[in-house]
Order: sequence, then structure tokens, then C-alpha cells
Amino acid sequence: MNWHEITTLEEWNELVAKSAERGQVILKHSTTCPVSANALKEYEDYLTGSPNQEVDYTLVKVIESRPVSNQIAEELSVKHESPQVIYFKNKEKHWAASHWSITKAHMTAVLD
Repeated sequence: MNWHEITTLEEWNELVAKSAERGQVILKHSTTCPVSANALKEYEDYLTGSPNQEVDYTLVKVIESRPVSNQIAEELSVKHESPQVIYFKNKEKHWAASHWSITKAHMTAVLD
């Protein structure tokens, strides 16, 4: 797996700090939602191909890690949606997509 999961605000703060040096992609995933299950599959399909190596990939489960999910929405000024993929660098959102817009093809077009 080319991604790791974060569960704490400390881990989120580390990601934000790292975004000054490397792009960050985060998937906000709901473990109870079929649309989110599809988005996770698309995310994993993208990562099993040849993803952009200049970027770190992360997952946050929105129900299990609600404070982290809320902090992401607040700090990046992105309305919370689930599923949602967000690309950010230098502590600023550059791209976001949600629901059925999260596809391997869409991520390839934006991130590569």
C-alpha cells in the first residue's frame, strides 16, 4: 500500500508541515458508505499504477477520526464531504473532488 492512515491531530499537523516541501493527497473515507468504498477502490487503483512520486498519500476515516476530518475541512477551507480527495501543498488546497468524481482517471489527470 502506498498510503498511510492518520488518526490524530498531531499526525495531521505533521502532514500540514510536510506540505511545505511535498504535495499531499488525502482521501477522506467513510467506512459505512458504498460511494466511499468505490472512491477507496479508485484511490487504490491509482496508487497501484505509477502515481506521482513527488506526493505523499494519506487516508483519514471520517467517522472514526472525526476531529481530524473536521480540522482538515477548517484548515484547508474545504466544505466537508465524504468521500473526498484533496491535494494540497504549502498548506493550501490546490484541488478537491468528491463522491463519484473520485476516479483513477481524474486523479491521473490532475496529479500526473
